Formats: sequence, C-alpha cells, structure tokens
Amino acid sequence: MPIKESELILNPDGSVYHLNLKPENIARTIILVGDPDRVSKITQHFDSIEFTTHKREFKTQTGLYKGKRLSVISTGIGPDNIDIVLNELDALVNINLETREVNKELVSLDIIRVGTSGSLQSDIPVDSIVLSSHGLDINGTLHSYKTESISHPEIEDAFIEQSDWSKNKARPIIVENSNSLAEKFQDANQKVFKGITVTANGFYGPQGRVLRLELQDSGLNKKIDSFKFKDYRFTNLEMETSAIYGLSKLLGHRAVSLNAIIANRANGTFSKDPKQVINNLIQFSLNKIVE
Repeated sequence: MPIKESELILNPDGSVYHLNLKPENIARTIILVGDPDRVSKITQHFDSIEFTTHKREFKTQTGLYKGKRLSVISTGIGPDNIDIVLNELDALVNINLETREVNKELVSLDIIRVGTSGSLQSDIPVDSIVLSSHGLDINGTLHSYKTESISHPEIEDAFIEQSDWSKNKARPIIVENSNSLAEKFQDANQKVFKGITVTANGFYGPQGRVLRLELQDSGLNKKIDSFKFKDYRFTNLEMETSAIYGLSKLLGHRAVSLNAIIANRANGTFSKDPKQVINNLIQFSLNKIVE
C-alpha cells in the first residue's frame, strides 16, 4: 500500500521534504555532523564534490575521498533532528519515492557521527576520542518506536536503580552501536576510549547546567558520572548518539558515533585548541573509512 502524502512529504522537485535530497544525491556511507559549517571542514579534504544542497540546518555535500563516494550531512542539534534525518535518509534508499511503496530489497547505510562532546570521567582527557559503545536515551525520543528488540533492560534497570530515576520521566533506553562498523575505528596508535554516551534533549537543564532555573534533579549528573554496572560506565554527554543508534538499528543501518573530547567536566578543563582536536578526528575518521 502506498505511503500517504501526509506521511512522506516530498518537495515539488521530488526530493524529501527537510533534507532536500533525491536518492541519487547520497552515497551509501554517510558522515553526520551537527554544525552545517563543519560539513565543508570535512569535504575540504575530498578529491571532488559532485553535489551540494542546504535547507535550514540540513546541509549536504557528496563527493569522493580517495576514490570512495561519501556524503556529509549536518543534522543541527538534538535527537528531534536526528529523527528527521534518519527517517528521510532511509526513505531515500528504501522507499520508491514515485510509487511511495517500500522496496522489496532493502539497503543498509553506514552512518558515522563525527561530533564534539565533554568527558564525564577524569581519566578521559581533553583532546582524546570517545567511540560510543552504546547510547543512553534519557530524552524520550525512542519511546515513539517499538524498541524491545534493540534495548538492554539489564543495564537500563541498573541505571534506574542507581540514579533513583523518576517515574514521571520516560524510561531510559540503551542501544548498542554496530560492532562491525565500530571495528573499523580501532587503532593501536590512536587512543580511542569506549563507553556509553548519554544523550540529553537539551544543553542546559537536561545536562545539569544551572543559569537561573532550578533543576528537577540537581544530583543527576553525579549519578550519571558514578554509574557502574559490570564493565559499563558513562563516558560523555551530548545530544544525538542514542537517537542515531536506535533508529539505525530499527531501520537496518550500521552506525557508530565518534566524539572529539574538547572538555572534561570532571576536571573542569577545556581544550587549548578545540579546532585542531576536531580536525584530528575528521582526518582520523576519513582515513579509517577508506582503509
């Protein structure tokens, strides 16, 4: 049965509504960044660029890097934007936009997030890289979907107990990365820390920052920092990873999230050259993708 026009909205030129893309405009390997300005910071390393579009916070460039076709897409900030990006990317490769029917043969994309974050642990220094083994949804985005097949109730229950999680909040959901894709980013010469990335739905209160508003749970950050269960711990806090992991798993795509650590909240330190740290992660990621 064709998908209704109100559910899959297309632009007059046939491109998907928010991303402004047609199927031929994207590669099968996609790098996601938050900041639209970071797209060109990655594609400046490309051999050539074949396509560019920019609508709202969503900027896309597709081209070749060392002979491999890649797309770089900015998502803007937050899990709500990830919901738009992942669903529209999947539609581009797995739905016939003319007939509005799901393709019989489904395509799996490789999705690599290249972002920035602050470390929650004192032993994960600024200027390092964190590869998210899992994403923890404390923002509720994934509750719109059936996640029983991809969640990790044992770890979730341990977090709920240790944090005294409020019953008035959405249940935390933990989703693992794609192990096969994550293996590409292991490097004996580059220290890559691994752990669970916490994904909040805001920058201030949801991440424990206080300006003028009192927090509902002023001790939540300390509970997150001190969480331990078996070999699991939380390494960093940001606003995208759990949504990328959850939606990718549900839709059949492979995803991994890499973060340049530009701040350490446990030590109160900040990188002396954050631009260089980000550029190092970009170079590291591009070279690992094409190895």
